[in-house]
Amino acid sequence: MHHPPPRRRRPLLTALTLALVAVVGVPALAAAPAHAAERGTGFGTWAPLSWTGWHGSMRVGDVHTYCIHPGLPVATGTTTDHGETSDVNGLTPQQLVSINHLVTTYGQTDDPVQAAGVGWAVKAIVDRDTTLHSWGYEGDSLREAIADIMRRASPENSAAVQDRAERYLAEAQEIRVPRVGGTLTLTVDANDPTRGTVTADVDPDATGGLHLEGAVFADSGSADRTGVTPGASYPILASPPANSDGRPYTVRARGAFTVRAAAIRYFSTPGQQESAGPAGPVRFDLTAEDTAARPVRFSPRIQTHARLEDGRFVDEVQFSSGEGVWPRLADGTFVRIRARADIYRTGAFPAESPEVPRGLQPVARLELLTDPEIGAGNYTTATDGPLPGPGVYTAVWRIERADQDAETVPHLPGRFTWVERFATPAQTQQLVAPPPPAVTPSPTPTATATPAVAPSPTQTPPAAALAATGAATAGLATGGTLAAVAMAAGLTALLVARRRPGARA
Repeated sequence: MHHPPPRRRRPLLTALTLALVAVVGVPALAAAPAHAAERGTGFGTWAPLSWTGWHGSMRVGDVHTYCIHPGLPVATGTTTDHGETSDVNGLTPQQLVSINHLVTTYGQTDDPVQAAGVGWAVKAIVDRDTTLHSWGYEGDSLREAIADIMRRASPENSAAVQDRAERYLAEAQEIRVPRVGGTLTLTVDANDPTRGTVTADVDPDATGGLHLEGAVFADSGSADRTGVTPGASYPILASPPANSDGRPYTVRARGAFTVRAAAIRYFSTPGQQESAGPAGPVRFDLTAEDTAARPVRFSPRIQTHARLEDGRFVDEVQFSSGEGVWPRLADGTFVRIRARADIYRTGAFPAESPEVPRGLQPVARLELLTDPEIGAGNYTTATDGPLPGPGVYTAVWRIERADQDAETVPHLPGRFTWVERFATPAQTQQLVAPPPPAVTPSPTPTATATPAVAPSPTQTPPAAALAATGAATAGLATGGTLAAVAMAAGLTALLVARRRPGARA
């Protein structure tokens, strides 16, 4: 509803009337310099002072600007562009960000209704009281104040301008003052250093993107991401560099973001209006990197070849990495891996199997710790003493995360275990019992024949002696016959000897 201007406003109206007459009477003032503000888009009279005023934009070059000093004459004179600033006549950051939102989002237009709506909303943000009452309106309604003027400037567009002005003002009041800057955070998965996240802690209205060095986004495989949501954590994959020599590596992230500015592009015209043009968004960069280098993880494994030597079990062990790279510590030395083996004894060659047969207990143990100056390679170890006895021996090697030193543990996957198969041919050896020592037989003595003595013709073999030997009677007869033959042969030889010439008795 329109209210007549109060008595206190009449001197101002009289001054406006005199000024209007003065402008009309000085035609030379109509020609504005080339660098002066020009009529933009809106309704009313393009003149410093008039009965209706100007409600819309002023054009400076190709920029539409809007009044930010209600009550001053329209800026038709020489205008100075002060650039973008956040220090304008004591305006608060909230006022500046609201004004900048309106002149940027809706103000750069050739639609007079839209431009007029922006103009009224901007003036209301800066100084509501002066905006409502500069033209004699005494109430407290922005709609009524606009209607009081627009029925003179463009009554057919009055309602539309009122609607736009109210909507723009409500929207501008909801715009928050942005937070410039923020932080990027990189995390590392405790169970897998190749995984983690990156998070941008920035203003909720900020827009921007991220770039990763040494990693890619898990869902896309790309090192770049646009349209980053503030506060969202994005999973990343951080594999060691392709040319890595196994040393720990670091992931870095870089972000580029923008927020709407709590500032305006400020224009001033001496003795006349000050106006606001759009200020570009505030740009800022953020960086982050791992707080600690990521260890290169790997899957160590071994190949073995056993032999027996002086009764001891000797094993040739070759260490290697499943990934082809043996990790290093930060000082450049190789990660040390501890491997252990249990040695089992069976009575015969056992069948190869993935697990040790139940109930079989080790009879000896072996252990190896890799050299930090060598890393992967060949190592030899043996039991401290001889094996306990004959049998078939097989060694089963294992590498377990729980057996490793504290500085080695991060380089192995969680719950990592590598176990050799039982009774692999290269790990099975037979220890045979030595043969008994050879025995040399003693020489058998040769029996010497004792000449039989012929019994006297009168000698009779005693019956008692015969009974003691237990010999049979047939044996005695045979023995007597042989003795008689022998005696006859002896007599014959004696007679022959006596008959030879020269023989002496």
